[in-house]
Amino acid sequence: MLLKTALSIAGSDSSGGAGIQADLKTFSALGVFGMTVITAVTAQNTMGVFSVQDIDCEIVKKQIDAVFTDIRPDSVKIGMTSSADLIFAIAERLEFYRASNIVLDPVMVSTSGSRLLNENAVCVLEEKLFPLASLITPNIPEAEVISGIKIESASEMEESAREINRKYGCAVLLKGGHSINDANDCFFDGSKGLWLKGKRVNNPNTHGTGCTLSSAIAANLALGKSLYDSIKEAKSFVTGALESMLNLGQGSGPLNHMWKVQG
Repeated sequence: MLLKTALSIAGSDSSGGAGIQADLKTFSALGVFGMTVITAVTAQNTMGVFSVQDIDCEIVKKQIDAVFTDIRPDSVKIGMTSSADLIFAIAERLEFYRASNIVLDPVMVSTSGSRLLNENAVCVLEEKLFPLASLITPNIPEAEVISGIKIESASEMEESAREINRKYGCAVLLKGGHSINDANDCFFDGSKGLWLKGKRVNNPNTHGTGCTLSSAIAANLALGKSLYDSIKEAKSFVTGALESMLNLGQGSGPLNHMWKVQG
């Protein structure tokens, strides 16, 4: 059986709940063979990020070369890219290999409040990687930075998604989990705008939800599903994991056990 393949370009989470570890677990749960390009090594857990060490840009580029020249990915998920130099390196290699089905999670600040993207790298991320992406998945604080629009209502979510699409040409899934609505997400692809309804799950263990959502979308794209169906199924996947209330104790998030949801 020929497996579909997906590549995660992201940081390593030592707690296993986010970053490439969450991505690999999600790929596996959805029946896709996962590969990785590690951009940074972090010392983190569900309570915070305590240290970040970027990987040398040449090593990042060689990791991308090694993947694309052997097992070409059917989709690519991009997560933590903490410096402008790293972003330049990733964009150059993805353009060279004409990568497709790119899902970009513009990780700027962790759920715990730790900044994961240098301020001077935001513009480079927007200029170099956004135009390559099939979809970007900002949360509300990130969308405010990207679009320049303060978001305090559903209509402002729609306005922000349209503005991001206008500026960069990529489809946008603006995640509504930051108290604007009941976890409803706004999707806009340049021709149509849709709301994906969701319900807020009363589960404090949400470490890694953003990583898991974007990697589930990438996995679904690798399987040949449409962009909208990939998003809809990924959203259901994450909601199901949260509803399972899986917990490792000590505040650790349920997404370490994402594969069990599909069992």
